[in-house]
Amino acid sequence: MSAVCPNGHTSEAEDYCDTCGSPIVASAEPTPPGTAAGASATPSSAGSSLDLSPSVAPAEPGGSGASGGPESVGSPGAPGAPAVLECPNCATENPDGALFCEACGYDFTTGAMPRDPAAGPSDLADTEPDAEAVPPVGAGGVGAAPTAGAPAAGASDSSEAPESFDWLAEVWVDPDWYQTQEAEDPCPSPGLPTIMPLRHRSVLLGRVSTSRNTRPEIDLSSDPGVSRRHAQLTTDGTRWFVEDLGSSNGTFVGPAAGPLPATSIAVGPKTELSDDDRLYVGAWTRVVVRRATPDEVEAYA
Repeated sequence: MSAVCPNGHTSEAEDYCDTCGSPIVASAEPTPPGTAAGASATPSSAGSSLDLSPSVAPAEPGGSGASGGPESVGSPGAPGAPAVLECPNCATENPDGALFCEACGYDFTTGAMPRDPAAGPSDLADTEPDAEAVPPVGAGGVGAAPTAGAPAAGASDSSEAPESFDWLAEVWVDPDWYQTQEAEDPCPSPGLPTIMPLRHRSVLLGRVSTSRNTRPEIDLSSDPGVSRRHAQLTTDGTRWFVEDLGSSNGTFVGPAAGPLPATSIAVGPKTELSDDDRLYVGAWTRVVVRRATPDEVEAYA
């Protein structure tokens, strides 16, 4: 067995070096080939398999490996970035938790479609479900719908005088309709109708709901048989159309004379109203759409 002297010589003798004669320590071991005299035989930490120091992780594919590069899949979004809810009807991004689409009025809660799927671009202004989102009719026609929470450019302040109107809706309590519905709630006493000017080309019939952000222009909250978003009335300026929005108890159309309607209109398609047609909804409500007289226009201006 060979030994290594303090000067790095390999010696066959185990007591004194064969080359320099220096005493040999018994525990000394031969220097590995290629290692300089006095150098440590311990492997370098840079390439050692026993190196436990954390190594630098490789950069994600496509990333820069430093701040500013794309985030890895599954990492949380940028701090403060709001979550969005995409409308399945028009693909507009809405704030997370929104009840209705800000662009088209799609109902995220019930899935009710706000427009006739066959409607073209010219029909969009007539099929907005929320009356508040529909700009008033002015001398220049219908403008673009304002973004929720912000008035449209050039829009008049709410404190200014309301727009004039040519049409109105009469809301009646109809005891005959009440008898056909077999409602449990007692019917109110019939009397004079409630007059509601129609200042927009598209108006919503329904019940007010703060939790669902429903504020119909034709407020039928007194009738428990009416849905929150019951039906939509739209006009081209000379004719009116009604569209059922998926109400619970249906929307019925019938003439002024003759028996009460027994079949509700289909959900979705628009139904044109004749001059003497009446709408029947809920447990006791009858709605009549007609032109306003000059005196009525002046009274409700």
